[in-house]
Amino acid sequence: MNPYLENHVAMADLIADTFGDHCEVILHDLTTPQNSVVYIRNNVVTNREVGQSFTEYFVKEVLLSRKFSNDVSANYIMKGAKGQTIKSSTALIRDQGGKVVGALCVNVDITYMKEMMDRFASMMGVEEPTSTSEEEVEVLPNIQEIVDNIIDRTIGDRKVDEFSREQKVEVIRFMNDKGLFLIKGATDKVAERLGISKVTVYSYLDEIRKGQ
Repeated sequence: MNPYLENHVAMADLIADTFGDHCEVILHDLTTPQNSVVYIRNNVVTNREVGQSFTEYFVKEVLLSRKFSNDVSANYIMKGAKGQTIKSSTALIRDQGGKVVGALCVNVDITYMKEMMDRFASMMGVEEPTSTSEEEVEVLPNIQEIVDNIIDRTIGDRKVDEFSREQKVEVIRFMNDKGLFLIKGATDKVAERLGISKVTVYSYLDEIRKGQ
């Protein structure tokens, strides 16, 4: 675990102990994106395990959220693997140099409460908002820096000129699954780091998305 995250284990325990067994708290080490989960309390909500990676919600509901402010995105809604409605909040963790190295995430299953609210909304004739299309979004420089750092950490110090086509596709698949290509400029960054053209990245993405 990154030393800067060790200081947040006590905070994770405090939150979990305060709100009970159905409040899941996760620490992510973003210097190791593909194995970012380094600590969990009460993994009864998302059933995440240490050694797994962050989900696409980190990009969509944290970095791209209009509510994201002062390194925090609070009370966003995401869907669990079993269809649960989960209310989540995420706070970024920075090192002494100001670089983002991790994230503290709190997840609470509110499925039952959401079902009750939906019934009330139906009775009142209120429609839920439609989701936005998944297009590249231009972001603030500090968010761009976080995404660029995740891309760099994902590829690491490996010799990309020795990568097989399959290895390059798998790297791009990981980044696509995490929503990184929603950030404007991510495609250029990945192409540069993998030593391939932007057209090739798009070709791999098309292959990946058609196979899903």
